[in-house]
Amino acid sequence: MSAHTLTLVSPPDDVDTVHALLETVWADAAHVSPRDRFSFETALIELASNVLRHGNTGSGVTCALRLEVSAVSIDARLSDTGGTVVELLAASADPASDGAVDSREMPDALSESGRGIALIQALVDELEYTRDGDVNRWHIVRTLRS
Repeated sequence: MSAHTLTLVSPPDDVDTVHALLETVWADAAHVSPRDRFSFETALIELASNVLRHGNTGSGVTCALRLEVSAVSIDARLSDTGGTVVELLAASADPASDGAVDSREMPDALSESGRGIALIQALVDELEYTRDGDVNRWHIVRTLRS
């Protein structure tokens, strides 16, 4: 198993910092197929982008990211100091959202936003969210398929 960590402070850090980390991760994980890499990377970048873009309540966002790659899965844990998931979803999705992350439904085809959580869920096998005091904790896992 290989593990990689990253701390982001936004601003000035952005998703390019996460892309750079993933380049290092993939260099150490030759057994991960291109399909698994693409799916996991898309899900993680979507999650990080949403947190950095919508989680900033005026004082910036600090994120800690830990990635682990094993023979059977890719696992990411992201904690952040941004707004709650209810605030995040209110800023980026259907105003009627209740903050739950267990729905895989895409919004109406004409909606301009609100696809992030559904996209992440479509690309990974597990998506978990908890709020611990002033910290959001996100966990995504993709089981390797090939």
